[in-house]
Amino acid sequence: MAAYLICLTSGGGIPLFTRSKGDLKPLPFPVIGSLNAVHMFAANHGTELKTATTEGSKIVWKSFLNSINLIIVTSEDNADDCHVNKLLDNIFHALILLYGEEELANIKNVERCKREIKVCYQLIDYILERWFLPTFSDVTNAVDTIAAQEVHILQNFLDAFTETGDSLFGCLMVHGKVAVATKKWWSLSATELILLSLLVESLLRCSSRDVPVYLPQMSPSVPHRLLTFSLMNGVDVCIICGPAPSLSQLEKEVGRFWGAAFDSLKSLREVHPRNIPPNITLDPNIMGFMLINGESNRCLCSVDVNSCTSEHSINGARRREILRCYYQKVIGTYFSSTIEGSENGPTEFAHKPFETYVVTESYKIYALQLNTYHFFVLYTIDIPTYAMRSVTQKSLNILIKDKNVLI
Repeated sequence: MAAYLICLTSGGGIPLFTRSKGDLKPLPFPVIGSLNAVHMFAANHGTELKTATTEGSKIVWKSFLNSINLIIVTSEDNADDCHVNKLLDNIFHALILLYGEEELANIKNVERCKREIKVCYQLIDYILERWFLPTFSDVTNAVDTIAAQEVHILQNFLDAFTETGDSLFGCLMVHGKVAVATKKWWSLSATELILLSLLVESLLRCSSRDVPVYLPQMSPSVPHRLLTFSLMNGVDVCIICGPAPSLSQLEKEVGRFWGAAFDSLKSLREVHPRNIPPNITLDPNIMGFMLINGESNRCLCSVDVNSCTSEHSINGARRREILRCYYQKVIGTYFSSTIEGSENGPTEFAHKPFETYVVTESYKIYALQLNTYHFFVLYTIDIPTYAMRSVTQKSLNILIKDKNVLI
């Protein structure tokens, strides 16, 4: 999926930056000017231009803080517009996360803004890679988690280490998925939880880092410090704190606090990429699933559930693409979620849909909503269509009742 992003000032339409992913060629300046001009023309005549669709493409405009306009040109995926609007929201909040709301709302020196805003490029590029990301949080509006038998033990280690950092905000991540976190970390908004995880995963690997961050909802104008420490390959502990302690001071404490947890950390890491503990056994026809809890802003997803030997199985990247695509077709059309605007489509039905499925030549997929949960399950074509409903319900019950699944 190709995407071309443009960020301009609202007043003068001056381009601040452009980013692109996929096979789209850079748009010439006259085209960028025309896209902005048609949006301004509509606004000057009392009309808000939100989206336009061409053959194979979609263009979406969105303004923020009466200061910047974001325009995205992306491939048409036949999904509800709420999803591409959520993408623009994530990009805007990524700008706040690393640049600050006050600086965005009051752009006094455009050239200086262009230079300083480059600090956001790496995270924005990562978000634009949405069809290839190993996690699903950018599309579900819920942070990815990983379930393991060691989480209860590791919670104690995390709480003690976070306290040493003079903070209440701490979490342990495995390849960008939250394994355990403090109560205060979980109190962050869905946007903040998602962007912090994406930020850690988007940065180059290193033993430790100290990154200034603005929390888009909690502290959009006053920066905090995000400290991360690599405990082993793929496993990071993260803390949000104030001016103290220094990175070097806390780095000296890592070995003392986490040395005794080495075996538990190693076992936790081995749960990836299945993301669920070995004691959980699901139907052998399941190739992948997405379990989202809209109330807790958490999701548990996997495209490596079983060692599938079926000749009809498909690879992990394709499974991830199918789940993402189906999620975006269902949410906003049949089901509503915490994504703003997703409630518009479902209200057009005379009844409230609770289940839906699709059968193709290469896979079958089933979606179910129950209370605060949305559950999407990808099956091989070997499963009888009549059995999908009962297997999906049984699998959901297994997952939400397991003590190690903290969703």
